[in-house]
Amino acid sequence: MGNGSDTEAETGRIVSREQVLAREDARLAPYACRGCASNGRRMEEPPDPLRTDFQRDRDRIIHSTAFRRLNGKTQVFVADTGDHYRTRLTHSLEVSQIARAISRSLSLNEDLTEALALAHDLGHTPFGHSGGDVLGELMSEHGGFEHNRQALRILDVLEVKYPDFGGLNLTYEVRESIIKHKRPFEGEDYAPYRPDEGPCLEAQVVDLADGIAYLSADLDDGLRSGILKRDALDHNVGLWEQAREEALARYPGTSDRLLELKVVAQLISLLVRDLCESTGRRLAERQIASLEDVRLQPDSVVAFSPDVLSGEVELRKFLYDHFYTHFKVCRMRNRARVMITGLFRAYREGKELMPPRFQSLADTDGLERVVADYVSGMTDRYAQKEYGLLFQPGEGSLDA
Repeated sequence: MGNGSDTEAETGRIVSREQVLAREDARLAPYACRGCASNGRRMEEPPDPLRTDFQRDRDRIIHSTAFRRLNGKTQVFVADTGDHYRTRLTHSLEVSQIARAISRSLSLNEDLTEALALAHDLGHTPFGHSGGDVLGELMSEHGGFEHNRQALRILDVLEVKYPDFGGLNLTYEVRESIIKHKRPFEGEDYAPYRPDEGPCLEAQVVDLADGIAYLSADLDDGLRSGILKRDALDHNVGLWEQAREEALARYPGTSDRLLELKVVAQLISLLVRDLCESTGRRLAERQIASLEDVRLQPDSVVAFSPDVLSGEVELRKFLYDHFYTHFKVCRMRNRARVMITGLFRAYREGKELMPPRFQSLADTDGLERVVADYVSGMTDRYAQKEYGLLFQPGEGSLDA
């Protein structure tokens, strides 16, 4: 016989949105972002009967066109270089997995964290950071280009999914967290998002999880490609050596390539563990007891310990010196510069070369901004195809 508890009373029944929110409220830390306390959406909508607003935001992001295109965008290697290298999509999934683990450990809102992780790279151009750098130069006199601002523009303007409003109409917390990436929060883009307030902890977690994901992934991709050599890492990079010792202790006698994989996995565990422990200490030292306390902090609360932060800086420098500036990667970068520059100038000089929707948008939002929208939204393959169509007659397809 049952004892009349709420758990038993709910057996066999659908759990309502209200029950989900109540359970969320009970398990979250006092400084976490709560779905029941969201600042809402720009356009009011009836609540979903089963999902919280942050869960609904996550689902809208996953079903967006921009999210699907991440599968064709470079992380470091151009997306058609090989089947096993990371793309922006696989990177976003790895960030989500790491960020959710950190949020769970800190009793933060996993649904909000997941939505932010899946959305954080939506504004990236084709050809990785190289494409973004080139587009930033081309847009320097036209309002600039920055991938976080572009992600928000995609979610607020460029995605077309609903007849009642433009964009995806996401919650304030998701939109605010996407744009509040780097202090100071100055300029008109930040005006609607209380620029005097810091980002929530969930946004800070995603920012650090992004770094963990791409450092570990770039090590793996670099080793897989043969550009990075394990001999250069052994005894020269502190974090790698620490992770290597832990991996060898756990998996003695492991073959070389498998050992590399286990060291990379151990490195992720090491960084996540340190981040959680260091952040826990900072929360206690600063006596943070509410979301309002988080908002008032002058810097990020989520942070590595000083020793691990120093090791992370060393690892970043190693990757820059031995991977990002390798001649094979530089060749990809140069191809990105040539193609992005050519496409941008061609569309700016002839907006009729863009699809009708972008031609119309250029009349209201400005030609250069919309050219940047169109070019930044391309996958690597589509950008190469368009470049062939415009500059190599006979190479492209008219139905591209």
